[in-house]
Amino acid sequence: MKNKIYMVFIIVLLFNSCDILRLSQFEITSWSPGEGYHSELEKIEISLNFSHNPNKASVEKYFSLIGNENRIKGTFIWSGKKVTFSPLTPFEANIDYFLSLSVDAKNTEGLSMDNAFNQNFSTRPDDTRPVLISYSPSLYEEVNDPRAEIKLEFSLPVSLNTLYDNVSFTPSMTGLWTLSNDNKLAVFTPSEPWNKSDKYEIRFSASLTDINGMNINNDFLCVFFTKTDHEMPFLLYAQRITKEGEFINLIRDRGFLGVAETHIENHDIEKEDKFLLAFSEPVDSVTVKSFLISEDGPNPVLLTEPGFFKEFIFKFESIPVYESRFTLRVKPGIKDNAGNESKEEYIYRIFANGKNSKLPQLMGLRIPMAPSNKIDPMFVYSGTDSLFKDFPLTVVDYPPGESVETWIELYFSCADNASIDLFSIMEFFRIETTNNVLSFSPRYIKADNFTIKEPHSEWGKFQRIEISGNLINTTYFGIVIFQIAAGLKDSFGNINDKPQKISLKK
Repeated sequence: MKNKIYMVFIIVLLFNSCDILRLSQFEITSWSPGEGYHSELEKIEISLNFSHNPNKASVEKYFSLIGNENRIKGTFIWSGKKVTFSPLTPFEANIDYFLSLSVDAKNTEGLSMDNAFNQNFSTRPDDTRPVLISYSPSLYEEVNDPRAEIKLEFSLPVSLNTLYDNVSFTPSMTGLWTLSNDNKLAVFTPSEPWNKSDKYEIRFSASLTDINGMNINNDFLCVFFTKTDHEMPFLLYAQRITKEGEFINLIRDRGFLGVAETHIENHDIEKEDKFLLAFSEPVDSVTVKSFLISEDGPNPVLLTEPGFFKEFIFKFESIPVYESRFTLRVKPGIKDNAGNESKEEYIYRIFANGKNSKLPQLMGLRIPMAPSNKIDPMFVYSGTDSLFKDFPLTVVDYPPGESVETWIELYFSCADNASIDLFSIMEFFRIETTNNVLSFSPRYIKADNFTIKEPHSEWGKFQRIEISGNLINTTYFGIVIFQIAAGLKDSFGNINDKPQKISLKK
């Protein structure tokens, strides 16, 4: 009986001792860096604060930090009940980290952890997985274009590396991946044409990731078929594009169909005009450039970027000569994606006579023989078609050796609503003589408020410019040449690049 009572007493004492030890649990009271996303990698600190003094060796043995499925090695720094873990390699972006300390970790009294400690934090901005929103070609689509591009649109931005690593083609195809739309639209351009009449599979694995490292989590497979294209491309129409953006159809010249017929011309072509060619299907810009020919006119220059397109815009390398006639030819041989060539020639005859492109032209001049007489100054006039007309300067009105105030009127034709650039006149107007028969010093130039109100009767429709100055006559005889050097310009920017002159005989 005494033995039984003794055993009960021992058991009670043991039970009470354990209770005393458990009055304060051995646990982690706080930790860093805390859950969630941490953007500043250099500021991340791994630390644990314990409720009791921990057994250092035990904690270090049962501590674990996992990143990208790899255990991370490091060193421990102790300060009382706090331990700080410093990884041997820096923290990386777009990684999920898992921190744990098992229940086997003990305090200095040998008491184990009450509960395992498991936490996680991340250097990944978002845990949302990318989703494939759309793709082209669609499933089982038949593709006519042997150079068709593959387009994959994702819900989140992706990188070029993940496309090259995780997207494959069967049969194999090499090419270039590009990204647009904030790196959400991936476009594959094949380096060579797709095989004709073939079946292709596009496949990417679940390992394809967005720029944050989140994978798409699903394999993808798309099948499309290529068709054989035997249709030849042809030109639908040609248009000129005006400075104002108006599109005007060019009329094709089909040759003479009857005795009374003439060539069809496209009139009113302006210097600023551009031109458009529209084809029945995408064709190669290289062949368009090669087979677009200008005969007797400036060379055409393509403005459309290289590639396969239905429409091409071009302009002329230089401004067509005003009122010149030349021919545009679109010759056979223009190729589509499948290598089919156009067989027909298209001819457009051009007449560069646009009303706004008319060049400024000297038409004639008028000079007073009696400049002091404002009622009847006895004008002498001459057009550019007159050669060596008499220039009867008298010793009465222009005494030899004396400087006489007078003026010269120049008459010009130019584009409708355009005006002669006065600075251009000042720059390019010259008077040359033989035998030093006279000299003229211009003082000012004007286009209104003329000395004599009425213009020359035959030239009222032309623009008049008056140049006032001083003329010194001599007793010698010779030729007086009034000329405008090459470069005369109007307010529309039209420039006459030919010299113009009127010659008089004194």
